[in-house]
This record gives sequence, C-alpha cells and structure tokens, in this order.
Amino acid sequence: MSGNIELLNTTLADAKAAGRAALIAYLPAGFPTVDGGIEAVKAVVAGGADVVEVGLPHSDPVLDGPVIQTADDIALRGGVRIADVMRTVREAHEATGVPILVMTYWNPIDRYGVERFTAELAEAGGAGCILPDLPVQESALWREHAEKHGLATVFVVAPSSRDARLATITAAGSGFVYAASLMGVTGTRASVGDQARNLVERTRATTDTPVCVGLGVSNAAQAAEVAGFADGVIVGSAFVKAMLDAPDEAAGLAAVRSLAGELAEGVRKR
Repeated sequence: MSGNIELLNTTLADAKAAGRAALIAYLPAGFPTVDGGIEAVKAVVAGGADVVEVGLPHSDPVLDGPVIQTADDIALRGGVRIADVMRTVREAHEATGVPILVMTYWNPIDRYGVERFTAELAEAGGAGCILPDLPVQESALWREHAEKHGLATVFVVAPSSRDARLATITAAGSGFVYAASLMGVTGTRASVGDQARNLVERTRATTDTPVCVGLGVSNAAQAAEVAGFADGVIVGSAFVKAMLDAPDEAAGLAAVRSLAGELAEGVRKR
C-alpha cells in the first residue's frame, strides 16, 4: 500500500491556491492516552488544522522543550509503543481525511527497522515523516524506503544553516521543509522574530518545495505573522500546553479545538 505524500502535496498546494498558509498541528501519540491522543487529532482538525504531525514519544527529545517533554513522559509512562503511533495515524486519518505525518527521532526507527517502519506507516495511511536528527548524508536508506512506500521525508533547517547546506537538505527532502524559526527547543514564545523570515527566504532560493515554519508560534497573531511569509505554520507546544492545563480530557479536547480555530483564522488573516 502506498502512503499519502500526494495528499500532503495537494493539501499544501490547495492552501497556496486559496491565498493562505496551511495550519499544521503537532500532538504526541499516547497523550494523555492513546485513545485521548486520537481524539485530540480529530479535535484540532475539526478546529481547522490542515495537516497533523503525530509525535513518536522519546525518552530524550533533544529538539523539544519542557511542555512536549512532559507530554512525552506521560505517554511513555502509559506504555505507548510504535504500534500505538501507527494506530493513531490510521484512526485519525480515517476519521479526518487529512494528511498525517509522524515526527520522530531516528533511534526508534533504526531499532524498529526502516523497511518495517515505512511499510507500516504507509499501510496506516501516513503521509511521511519529519526527522529532526537524521543527517541528510546518512539518510539514503530511509529515503529509498520512504520513496518506495509513497512517504514524504521532511528535514529540518535552522537559522544557522548556511546556504550551501540548505541546498543539500532541500534537494534530499520532500513534502515540505521544516524551518525552525529560532535556535533552541520547541516552546511558545512572545515573538517569532525576523530570523524565521530570513530563513524562509534563503530556503526558498534553493527549492520549490513548500517551506513551513515551526517553533514559537502559539496564538493567532503570530500565526498571521508567519503566514505572511511561509507556506505553512506549525504549532505544537501551544496545543500540548492546552491539554496539560485542562482539568480533564473533555476540557482539553475543547481547548485544542478552540485554539485550532483561532490559529486557522490567523493563517487566513496573513
């Protein structure tokens, strides 16, 4: 079975054709429970998310700040496994019809087996993977299997990336380029800053692949700002924090749906 990279490509192209950026939401699998995580994905899509990244919880999430680390810890303590991540992708995609990617560090895939992981992700209806710690020069095996199974390979670029490095990364990736708006870990910020705009401009000079910005976006005003220069706005910590701060799961689902609605309105006010 082929994965849904074409659905991802079409979704991003349709947003561009509508004169707006896409809203991409991140939520960890297994948080607050596996079932609760699936419902959370449904809630953000109901609120207006165009694409969803499902995080594969990791014991050492080097790119993630304290909010997502807390959610990962809850998921891991709850016993989440890769099979639960695949189930989350499958049931969330079947329920919503939107492209769903997995965001994961490399070690779990390496231990699980690249062929097994890509085959199962495609079978679950996944659109691809975001791989923040996989060096491009070591990615040939992954890309071979991802392409075979119709999955996007999304790499992360940062403000520190030099132009030649950006060209190497964008030539190897597919789906979209994940532009980290700042140097540091995930988390909400008071402002996104000019580094993100500059990074998008430099990245676009190397590729026609959509460039989506993450790290630091947490409200409609920031989403509108980033939507003014990026093809997609990626929001993670703000959704996770809304779930963590809620008194119960039902309130958490209502909170992330509401936040998604505000952010979706923001990307339309670019």
